[in-house]
Amino acid sequence: METSTLVLTILTASICLYYFVLGKLTYFERLKIPHVKPIPLLGNMAPFIFRRISHPDLLLKLYNLFPNAKYFGFYDFSTPTFVIRDPELISTIAIKQFDNFCDHSDLVNETLDPIASRNLFSLRGDYWREMRKLLSPSFTSSKMKMMFELMSQCAENFANFVATESGKIGKTYDMKSILSKYANDTIASCAFGISVDSFKHPNNEFFMIGTRAMNFGGAWLTFAFFMHKNFPFLANLFKIRMFGPKVEKFFKDIVANTVKARDEQGIIRPDMIQLMMETRNKNIGPKFDINEMTAQAFVFFLAGFDSVSTTMCFITNEIGVNPDVQRKLREEIEDVLRQTNGNPTYEAINGMKYLDAVVNESNRLYPLAHFLNRVCVKNTELPPVTPDGKPITIKPGDFIWFPTYSLHRDPKYYPHPDKFDPERFLNGSVDNSVYLPFGIGPRICIGNRFALMEIKIMLFYLLWHCDLEPDIKTKVPMVLKKTLSMTADGGFWLKLRARSQKIPVT
Repeated sequence: METSTLVLTILTASICLYYFVLGKLTYFERLKIPHVKPIPLLGNMAPFIFRRISHPDLLLKLYNLFPNAKYFGFYDFSTPTFVIRDPELISTIAIKQFDNFCDHSDLVNETLDPIASRNLFSLRGDYWREMRKLLSPSFTSSKMKMMFELMSQCAENFANFVATESGKIGKTYDMKSILSKYANDTIASCAFGISVDSFKHPNNEFFMIGTRAMNFGGAWLTFAFFMHKNFPFLANLFKIRMFGPKVEKFFKDIVANTVKARDEQGIIRPDMIQLMMETRNKNIGPKFDINEMTAQAFVFFLAGFDSVSTTMCFITNEIGVNPDVQRKLREEIEDVLRQTNGNPTYEAINGMKYLDAVVNESNRLYPLAHFLNRVCVKNTELPPVTPDGKPITIKPGDFIWFPTYSLHRDPKYYPHPDKFDPERFLNGSVDNSVYLPFGIGPRICIGNRFALMEIKIMLFYLLWHCDLEPDIKTKVPMVLKKTLSMTADGGFWLKLRARSQKIPVT
């Protein structure tokens, strides 16, 4: 190779390297936005990548470095990301300026994972709006009331199994394992119309497929998630799939067979499949075919199986290690049992104020979505980062995060933020603008009512039948595992002990 050609090649490569990598890493410096100096390729992710800190705690650490800033810069590998720490600005972006920030970042490749990529979370723009409009009627209070009996049957089966197995002596449980079984049975019944008992039949296909599909703690799915999120070109080049064809085929077959049987036999059941069939028959908006129904049912299972079961793990852990909280909660449960003569109703459980406070406080301490992401779609001016600064304009394609976990742990908004204190949700001291466990604005989690009801019913029946106690394996205080997702280092372990089965009556 001639010297001039070699020099030109090196020069071109250097320019490309600077533009695509190093150029991005000076982005916040040029805009005069506070940030921590990044490392090439790793950005600000190095402490997390080398497993020195969990991702939620990494964001919290950086959040605390800039107490006087409305936002700061974070390098998600080489991707500059605006982290908004001012609640008023978060509300402005997520609600008032929603049309400018209506999309999430891509997490799943449409070509490699066609069903998973069509779920409501991943949809963008007008197509998201139409699909949200179609699905929203499925999650109203009246529809939740229809599913109450299905959930109660699953919760009662779960509580009876644990009480019988643990007995008066008690037994130590991996709470993630048993709560995943309850979540599996609930979502199978309420979303897919399938009756499953994962306690009597732990190797049932629905549970096994679900465990394989939703195991985000697994090395492969963590790797695949990172590749799709941060290096989509390489993920596409090497055909890295989040979910295999077997998983997609399983769920598609379930939905298709269920719809066919109900159409042919006139079966009507109060579950999500039925609600989507009714929406399909209205012939409005986008075509609501089997693929669309499978996509929405799939993400519903994803959230209901993994996310909700993890949330229940955090809540039961706090109840187990806080005996005063457990005592107050049980008193409220026994009061409801007296009022309903041992037959708790939807209205009774939904109206339990202390139960609601316990769930809310756990979701404050351990929000599963420890940050919320948005993608800018229109040029938008942000206010000065500090009073002495100047406004800046963010452009289409720029990324924004709302640091939920960090806001929930800020002593400015929550006195003694690391303390589990449900009372704060009873005395009116919580500002809803800094409480975002299910998101904010039009893209708030569509299934939050379903998740909360599933959690509350489980807690009601479990505490009715069992005492929760810390075990030698229970870590106090809890430490987050050094992963992207919110989970406990060492897992969730509690001793459960059967209580008297007497039902208080009036």
